[in-house]
Amino acid sequence: MIQPLTLGSRTFPVNIIQGPLAGISNAPFRLLTWRYSQPAYTCTEMISCKTIIHQSDMLRERFGYLDPQEGPVCFQLSANNATELSEAVKRVTNAGAALIDLNCGCPVKKIRSKGAGSSLLSDSTKLYQLVHAMKQSTHLPVSVKIRVQQANEEVAAAISDAGADVLVVHGRHWTEHYETPCRHHDIQYFVERMNIPVIGNGDIADVKTLQKMFATGCAGVMIGRAGVGQPWLIAKLIAELKNESFTLPDAQEICAALLEHVSRLAILLKNEKFAILQARKFAKYYARHLANRAAFIEAVNTCHDLPSFTTICQQYIAGV
Repeated sequence: MIQPLTLGSRTFPVNIIQGPLAGISNAPFRLLTWRYSQPAYTCTEMISCKTIIHQSDMLRERFGYLDPQEGPVCFQLSANNATELSEAVKRVTNAGAALIDLNCGCPVKKIRSKGAGSSLLSDSTKLYQLVHAMKQSTHLPVSVKIRVQQANEEVAAAISDAGADVLVVHGRHWTEHYETPCRHHDIQYFVERMNIPVIGNGDIADVKTLQKMFATGCAGVMIGRAGVGQPWLIAKLIAELKNESFTLPDAQEICAALLEHVSRLAILLKNEKFAILQARKFAKYYARHLANRAAFIEAVNTCHDLPSFTTICQQYIAGV
């Protein structure tokens, strides 16, 4: 199941990807994922084209900064205007993107109300126009990430006709939450009908769920939330699929990874306090296997500076 993945003009050595995650998949997260797992590529957070074109340098740097030590990065864009999207695609192409993705799955109301995200799944004409504009504006592979819905046939036709190089399918409707199981049969629908590689996404957390996704016939898989707090997950999955041994990081290494994540985030944001606030959302995932996880989370949630955060992590995770 693990094999090279060719998307447009690019071939990646493996076919497992770390997907985009709002508030998470910035450069520090991607760097750790790359260091531990070396996936095919990682993704930025979803970035509005307006942010790329019109907003401040600080915002562009936060969302678009690429660490020199990380591997290939897919820029995921949000758009509802072909002209703006074309300009944004040109800019991220010049900024070092490895490929560019159009988000057509975001269920958030403020995104949908702007005619972007999952609302595009109900407007196949606009979807075609946007993907076509991307293809005309870059030599890089163009990806489209969708959720499933009743109009799957129209969506598939629009994406295929516009010339996309790869389709990423998250196996839920935009109205469904994570409690709803991933619909593998809907992913298989696209696998069987598209003439481009289809990447399956949804509920992949271990070898069993990974194998279930590969059983759809998809060319590759995209890991989502499960990668938070365990940047070594993809390496572990690859090793297990190959029946190779894999040694999980010990408590001290997990602690060091979390501290590096937050320290790099503070540098990226140029604000230690903001980095700690963001860390409250993801630090708990590094503590998945702690017996005293609740106490660790409570301590982190009352922390306001990096020295205190360091002490808490060393105490609870590393046992120092």
